[in-house]
Amino acid sequence: MAGSDKRRHPPIAAGCWCLPIGIGRRRLPLLLLSLLLLLPLLWADVAAKGEDLHACKESEYHYEYTACDSLGSRWRVAVPHTPGLCTGLPDPIKGTECSFSCRAGEFLDMKDQSCKPCAVGTYSLGTGVRFDEWDELPHGFASIATNVEIDYSFTESSENCTMSTWVPRGEYIASNTDECTATLMYAVNLKQSGTVSFEYIYPDSSIVFEFFVQNDQCQPTVEESRWMRTTEKGWEMHSVELSRGNNVLYWRTTAFSVWSKTPKPVLVRNIGITGVAYTSECFPCKAGTYTSKMGSSFCQQCPANSFSTKGSTSCHQCEPMQYSEPGSATCKTRPACTDKDFFYTHTACDTNGETQLMYKWAEPKICSEDLPNAVKLPPSGIKKMCPPCNPGFFKTNSSACEPCPYGSYSNGSGCINCPVGTEPALGFEYKWWNTLPTNMETTVLSGISFEYKGMAGWEVAGDYIYTAAGASDNDFMILTLVVPGFSPTQSVMDDYENKEIARITFVFETICSVNCELYFMVGMNSRTNTPVENWTGSKGKRSYTYIIDKNATMSFTWAFQRTVYHEAGRKYTNDVAKLYSINVTNVIDGVASYCRLCALESSGSSCTSCPLGHYIDKDSGGCYPCASYTYLKVHQPYGKQACIPCGPGTKNNKIHSLCYNDCKFSITSEGRTLKYDFSALSNSTSFLGGPSFTSKGFKYFHHFNISLCGNHGRKTAICTDNVTDIRILNKETEFSKSTSSYVCQSIIIPSDVMGYKTVVSSQPVSLADRFVGVTTESTLDNITSLADLFSAENVGLPDVIFFYRSNDVTQTCNVGRATAIRVRCDPLKSQSSALSVPSKCPEGTCDGCTFHFLWETAEACPLCSVDDYHAIISACVGGIQRTTYVWREPKLCAGGTPLPDQNVSICKTMDFWLKVGISAGTCAAVLLTVMTCYFWKKNQKLEYKYSKLVMNASAKDSELPAADSCAIMEGEDAEDDLIFTSKNSFFGKIKAFTSKASLSFSQAWQDSVCRAVLNKLRGGVFQRTSDGFDSVPLKTSSGTTDMDL
Repeated sequence: MAGSDKRRHPPIAAGCWCLPIGIGRRRLPLLLLSLLLLLPLLWADVAAKGEDLHACKESEYHYEYTACDSLGSRWRVAVPHTPGLCTGLPDPIKGTECSFSCRAGEFLDMKDQSCKPCAVGTYSLGTGVRFDEWDELPHGFASIATNVEIDYSFTESSENCTMSTWVPRGEYIASNTDECTATLMYAVNLKQSGTVSFEYIYPDSSIVFEFFVQNDQCQPTVEESRWMRTTEKGWEMHSVELSRGNNVLYWRTTAFSVWSKTPKPVLVRNIGITGVAYTSECFPCKAGTYTSKMGSSFCQQCPANSFSTKGSTSCHQCEPMQYSEPGSATCKTRPACTDKDFFYTHTACDTNGETQLMYKWAEPKICSEDLPNAVKLPPSGIKKMCPPCNPGFFKTNSSACEPCPYGSYSNGSGCINCPVGTEPALGFEYKWWNTLPTNMETTVLSGISFEYKGMAGWEVAGDYIYTAAGASDNDFMILTLVVPGFSPTQSVMDDYENKEIARITFVFETICSVNCELYFMVGMNSRTNTPVENWTGSKGKRSYTYIIDKNATMSFTWAFQRTVYHEAGRKYTNDVAKLYSINVTNVIDGVASYCRLCALESSGSSCTSCPLGHYIDKDSGGCYPCASYTYLKVHQPYGKQACIPCGPGTKNNKIHSLCYNDCKFSITSEGRTLKYDFSALSNSTSFLGGPSFTSKGFKYFHHFNISLCGNHGRKTAICTDNVTDIRILNKETEFSKSTSSYVCQSIIIPSDVMGYKTVVSSQPVSLADRFVGVTTESTLDNITSLADLFSAENVGLPDVIFFYRSNDVTQTCNVGRATAIRVRCDPLKSQSSALSVPSKCPEGTCDGCTFHFLWETAEACPLCSVDDYHAIISACVGGIQRTTYVWREPKLCAGGTPLPDQNVSICKTMDFWLKVGISAGTCAAVLLTVMTCYFWKKNQKLEYKYSKLVMNASAKDSELPAADSCAIMEGEDAEDDLIFTSKNSFFGKIKAFTSKASLSFSQAWQDSVCRAVLNKLRGGVFQRTSDGFDSVPLKTSSGTTDMDL
């Protein structure tokens, strides 16, 4: 490693005023120049003190250059190791030009100022330095940790981040894995343009990893290359050009995994910097390496079972009872062999169809069979019958397995042609493991150096394949399956929404005594393998299915690690992972294990694809369309039952590949039909949940994208991962991973939190891939939207709930994730809508599987109808009456039937009707008066006649003269007045006579009454009788009453 205190090289830690380190080193040349000026004074002082100082020897001083002047020149001066111990230093002489440097493998001999080759056992970069030993932090480096959350006060955050720094691990330096920001810095002053290069491993995108360089003004010099890309296979090299002058190098990491899963750290090693002024000596090879040539620019690593010390020219072999790993500085004693140091495998089938069981020592073999209690390798060669070939293959005469030709299938024994009306279902199905298939490979990734080893990590075992013993228990046992592409049916290619190109299903099992871990990763077109799922600890025999949605060259990788800790020897070899079967569908140039029904052409001899939305009739082989409001769950379906009914409130798209809601919904509630139109909510809508914080105060947000309805079922909600694809503004960005669905979620870190020019979006997850239905019920398809998660509903107006399901199956959600969105009417939010998550569950889910949302907006109100308003009629003013229509309160509708305009009509006022009433009353009164007078006059005449009749009757009995008339005769005495015994008032008489008149007395009736009275009465004077007639007492000539009746 360059930069040791004992080595002679120029100052490399140059200053940038924004750094807390390396500031003083930029002044070192000035100090040397001052020391040069003070040397005569020092020597004079020494001479004054005594004359017994000896002449300086070459071993007591060294040469250094002064600072360069404005002309680019400098001086070489001799500097004693300890001032005042000797005298007679060489005089300063003019040095080489400031831009002078030696080539790689050479050093600058300061005595004669010329370049000389390095001796054996040493190396030189010429104008550079290299850091390849990381037992401790090299001189000139600084590692600091800060809390990225600076806007919120967390009392423990700074303390928690104190230890979150880059940690030296011998061969490399490792980053932090928590939410703190760890920065590794190094400052260097270059006399000429140079480069910085380093190797790194960046396996987990849950960590943001950036490398950048700043100049004297603390400005980044290369912005585009600061964001590092994740690595796929082992160490990768990264190089950046450096400019002349001061350069400050930064390696910075920040982890933000919020799923309680610790990400894997970033590893960096072999940092090399070129462009320094000169190297005054060569550097010895570190222990475990050597060089046997002069003028070397690097050292070679010692092979296994050998070692070397520092500055070695060759490696030394270990003793027979010792061993060592490549690049070791010492040898270790071999332990006694145990049953954990060997494994078994099978040979290829011979011509007799037999295979041999073989036992092998795990490589590298580090145990000894000669020690007491050591286990011997079991004998090999036991023969047994070979398992059959995998489906789609047949066995040749040499017992080798070959694929069946197209148009045929097999169960592993012989090929059979597909019957007429069927076609082969192409794919790969591996369930017999006698040999490793040709499209699979296995290797081992060291858990120490993270380099691939030339050894097998998985071994075949007949009916399964399992993990072999690695060199160390923390090695990664790698198994990779490569599929060149897929050949889905035409209906699948035309279906742009349900992009299930193919699927891979495997059955596995893990047997572990410690926390082992099995990873399943997927890569596309040779890009980085992305972890899809992982299992920790022992897991019983189970299956897992991954849906492939892109037609590309795919790689599927299984990686098994027994433990993350490195210890000498092998303790957990018996911890294994087993794969029993792997099945991949729709593979290009695949084989078939069965033939499936197909639609026949008109000729009836060859297969064809059914049109979209059609199923195949099993009997006739014809294609028939699915009924409305149904969808096809699988492609190339068979029978009418393949058409599955859509959920409530949904309908099928044109090709019957899915069901969706067209933003229209209706329901009958409380005797009226409510109609909804959610078209205004059809566009993709995003919102951030409230801020969340990790245990160390790291702030992040849950970002949700929602595509509620419409768009003919297209999934327009997109969530991306830009951690390893961040670019500066105004630059095109290609995202390495994105998710399209009806509802998706990602983790968002705002730009003000981490200081980036753009927000960081990571870990996208689909929450809704399939529309289940729309209803006002709280439960649908075993998905429950609990009403108490949100505030109470509107009275008389229930929430409309949209239900979805996701295809992603995890260990926690064994039936996939689900989503329920409550859409609630809020007329006050006409210009903006409010999306929210339950206050009890700020992450949107309470169990990690079902997500709940509430969407409050005026667009969620039902369409208005005539039942939603009523009329108000005003008073008649000035002959005009107005009818005004107003909404019923509270108004819980929007759109639909508009509110009618005000209606104006002509009316009659109260004054008019009062005049009419008075006029009518006056006319009635006049008419009544006239009629009264008329009947009174007529009654007077009748009464007079009646009185005369009475008088005549009385005269007959008393011998009075008979009356010839009932009326008053002309010429009678006016003094003969009528005397009434009952003194009625004038109005009373009017009433009596009016009632008599109403009975329409006729003259005949009057005459009959008169006669009757005359017959009964004789000469008496009448009073009022019960029939209503009055008898009038008549005065006699004597003036007294004659008689009473």
